[in-house]
Amino acid sequence: MIERMRDYALGLADAARDRKRLKQTPIVPQRNVAGTALACVIAIMTFLSCLTFGGVTLVSNSASEWQTQIAREATIQIKPSRGLDIDKAITDASAIASSFTGVLSTRVVDEQAMGRLLEPWLGSGLDLDELPVPRLVVLSIDHQSPPDFAAIRERLSREVPAASIDDHRTWVDRLVAMARSTVLIGLTVLMLMLSATTLAVVFATRGAMAGNGHIIEVLHFVGAQGRFIAAQFGRHFLATGFKGATAGGAAAMLVFGLFSWWSSRNMATPEADQAAALFGNFSIGTTGYLGAFVIILVIAILAAATSHLTVLSYLRQIEDPNRDFDL
Repeated sequence: MIERMRDYALGLADAARDRKRLKQTPIVPQRNVAGTALACVIAIMTFLSCLTFGGVTLVSNSASEWQTQIAREATIQIKPSRGLDIDKAITDASAIASSFTGVLSTRVVDEQAMGRLLEPWLGSGLDLDELPVPRLVVLSIDHQSPPDFAAIRERLSREVPAASIDDHRTWVDRLVAMARSTVLIGLTVLMLMLSATTLAVVFATRGAMAGNGHIIEVLHFVGAQGRFIAAQFGRHFLATGFKGATAGGAAAMLVFGLFSWWSSRNMATPEADQAAALFGNFSIGTTGYLGAFVIILVIAILAAATSHLTVLSYLRQIEDPNRDFDL
């Protein structure tokens, strides 16, 4: 009798351990080759996506800075002609421009400065009196309340016919068009990256289901709800996606941080000056880092949602073999 009770107790203990082991055994393998490969793919996609977003942010910020700098200045050009007192024309043009509200100050580009501007093309030692080189008057503009350029242009044409004003509107329009095109191209590339990530998750989910298809079918036919099964895959791919996205996003942020550090360390070199003229100081700012963080979250959630929908579609196919696989 005692032996029977002992055997019965041992059997209950073994059954409890089996139930506990079964309960702790995940439907989706936590570590496998497919999961590691998927994490690497997601890391690469996130890295490229964050680089794309950061590049778009740099170009947009630089274009905005260029636009602001151009909008703060205008130029009056006075063309020399026979019988024209160029010095008087410069003085009159400066006085006319200064009389308008929105013009903060005027600055005449003297002959020495003009010579330095032309030196790379015409060489040194120029005598500007022998060349029909226009003289320039630079206007500092209040970009928040600019003057009436049409009125300035009309008055100059009436009182100083040799003078013409350039408000740089053509350059501003080109910069705005370039910035918009760059942002559009960057967003298109970003959407392609997210689409490729989605397809990678779909194929990885199918591979995981192929390796655990018998478990899914048994759970489904014994009454486990599709949402429960899909949730197991969703949690697994959420963790995988978050790990890969975090690694890729951190690498992209490190790249921008290194470029910003390099730019600050080499501010006086010609290379850094050219790079700063094109891209600023390589700092993507709060917007860039916040955008990278959002991309990491989006890709992780996208991985979980895609796997969830893929599993539900697979279960619907089990119930109806004639039904096509939606994803």
